[in-house]
Amino acid sequence: MRIADYFRKYKLFWLYGGSMALLLAVLKWMELKYIVYSHAFEIYAGLIALLFLGLGIWFSRKLTRPQVETRIVEKPVYIAASTPFIRNEQACTDLGLSERELEVLELMAAGFSNQEIAGRLFLSLNTVKTHAARLFEKLEVQRRTQAVEKGKRMGLIP
Repeated sequence: MRIADYFRKYKLFWLYGGSMALLLAVLKWMELKYIVYSHAFEIYAGLIALLFLGLGIWFSRKLTRPQVETRIVEKPVYIAASTPFIRNEQACTDLGLSERELEVLELMAAGFSNQEIAGRLFLSLNTVKTHAARLFEKLEVQRRTQAVEKGKRMGLIP
């Protein structure tokens, strides 16, 4: 049996089946349209809520992303020697450090503040600051910790 003969023989069947499918599609479309119209506010509110939820997640991930910055800091390891400390006098003369500047550096290494150093050495606070500034200049450093570290490395302080 050819296809054309098959459709001619069952033409009424195909006509009823197609019309029922079309009618069912129209009814479903009308039902969907009724649901959308009757619940329009809820649908719009839900869509807006989903939109803001997505934006909130995106912003929170964008703003709370950790800013990772890796810094490599090399810290020297100081091992206590069994022999007593001997100051590197050659480095002292090369840098042009005075005895007072060395005393200030030793007290800095001991963790004293400028005010405490001034009290221990019987100097004014401004004099201690001047010694510290010249010490930083001669050691070519910016901070007290750098000065102490460089002083230990060069053998200026124990």
